[in-house]
Amino acid sequence: MSLFGDGLEAAVQKAFTRPAPKSAGAQMRYLVKQLKGTKAVAQMLRISQRTVERYVKDQIKKPRPDLAARLEREVKKRWQPQIRAKARQRAATTGGIVVDTRARIGYTAPIGSTDEDRLRHLTVALPPRYAARLFEAQEQGATEQQLREIAAEGLKEVYFQDNGRRAGQLEEVRFTDIEHLEFDL
Repeated sequence: MSLFGDGLEAAVQKAFTRPAPKSAGAQMRYLVKQLKGTKAVAQMLRISQRTVERYVKDQIKKPRPDLAARLEREVKKRWQPQIRAKARQRAATTGGIVVDTRARIGYTAPIGSTDEDRLRHLTVALPPRYAARLFEAQEQGATEQQLREIAAEGLKEVYFQDNGRRAGQLEEVRFTDIEHLEFDL
C-alpha cells in the first residue's frame, strides 16, 4: 500500500459527483462493461471467468475480503474519468493541493541552526505546480520515495522558506516516520 499514491487517489475521489457501485454484482458488471468482457476482468482480479459470470448474474453476492478490496479498488480507479481528470487539472493549474500530515520533519542547513528532526503536525497548501508534479509523477509510476521528495520540496519552499522570505540557505527537508498523511484539492 502506497501512502502517497493512495492519499492522492483519495483526494481526487472526493471530486466524484456520483457514488461508485457498492454491491459486488454492480461492481463486476461495471468492470465487465469497462474492460469489454468477463475474461479481461477475471485476469485482472485473478479469479476464474466463471466466477465473474456468477457475480454478474448475482448468483454470488458476497466476495472474500481480499477480492472485495481488489474489486472496489479497480472500480474506483476507473470511475468517472472526466471528473477525475478535471479535478487533477484544476489542482495542477489553479487550486493547488493541501497536505495535512503528522510526521518527523527536519532539514539540512548551515551549522548553528536548529535542524533536528521533530514530530510536527502541518497543514500546508502547496501551489499548483507541486500538485502538477505529484500527479504527473504518480501517473508515470513514481515510487513512494519520489512522491515523498516532491512533497518535501514543496514543504521546504512554502512552510520553511515562506516562499523565499526566509531560510534561504536551507538545503534539504527530511520527511520521515509519517503517522498521518492526507491530501485535499
